[in-house]
Amino acid sequence: MDDLDAAFAGLEFLGSAVVALDDELAVCYANPAAEHLFDASRRNLTGQRLPELFVEAGELVDVLERGLADDWEYAGRNLSLTRPQHDTLQLNCMVMPLQAVAARLLVEFRQIDEQLKSDREEQLLGQQRVNRELIRNLAHEIKNPLGGIRGSAQLLERELERPNLREYTQVIIKETDRLQQLMDRLLTPSRLPHYAPINVHEALERVRSLILAEYPEGIEIVRDYDTSLPEIAGDREQLIQAVLNVVRNAAQALNGHGNITLRTRAARQVTLAKRRVRLALVIEIIDNGPGVPEELLDRIFYPLVSGREHGSGLGLTLAQTFIEQHHGTIACDSRPGRTCFTIVLPVQ
Repeated sequence: MDDLDAAFAGLEFLGSAVVALDDELAVCYANPAAEHLFDASRRNLTGQRLPELFVEAGELVDVLERGLADDWEYAGRNLSLTRPQHDTLQLNCMVMPLQAVAARLLVEFRQIDEQLKSDREEQLLGQQRVNRELIRNLAHEIKNPLGGIRGSAQLLERELERPNLREYTQVIIKETDRLQQLMDRLLTPSRLPHYAPINVHEALERVRSLILAEYPEGIEIVRDYDTSLPEIAGDREQLIQAVLNVVRNAAQALNGHGNITLRTRAARQVTLAKRRVRLALVIEIIDNGPGVPEELLDRIFYPLVSGREHGSGLGLTLAQTFIEQHHGTIACDSRPGRTCFTIVLPVQ
């Protein structure tokens, strides 16, 4: 088995699940992604016939036996495989013959829903980057005339003899200042993070205290922390701001009355920004509010998109930008009664 491990060392960091089988279709190697997919260690998988790991594997057996008999590559599409006491997996697989004595087949599995999710996330991220760049360019263009409008309003105010007319110039000046602040917020994410070791639970406690200060009654924040998690490298203020924007969004969606859960967990062998990461930290922010309107769910992180009447639509955009700068991801899953924002950050 040591020779096999050495032969398949290049598969250890592969994002898709790969197993090697002998003549009897017994597992003689499994990479970490396969351990994660089948929820079993390599030691427990080794020696077991692959079809016997599942309740019903007729389609899989057919593809494997054809690969053995014909010594040719075969693909299995839309396979439904269920492990005892586990959810059903929807998989595509590729069967490749090998010339090794101890291993005859190499089988690569890809989860269909994970592939679709990855493609969708990549498409959304690309679109969001284009949108943010467009918004930043517009912000630069808008800032210049705002200064001229404000200055002209101040000069006009000095020339007006009737005090009641000065109310109109004050409206111009105040609205110009408000737009100026909005443009500044749109341009804020350009600062790169300053990395330092961070205890994520200290950051979450800071967010919790800020929200409870804003909503002293009506909001309950439940902590569900995995205190064994290691520190991560990141910009403390940016991460606090990212989480604060999401939690404040949840509190506003609850109208100041409801429950918010802050949960942390570890995740192994995940793909972030097209990179395979051995260990990642997962932060879940869950509320029991009305949920995100379905028509906004795909655009929730877009600039200037808000489900609230007076919302700026920038809080979640900034949160996503800060998380992306830390090579992580943020996603939203929502239905009435349960909205969950999931932040995944690599542990370096």
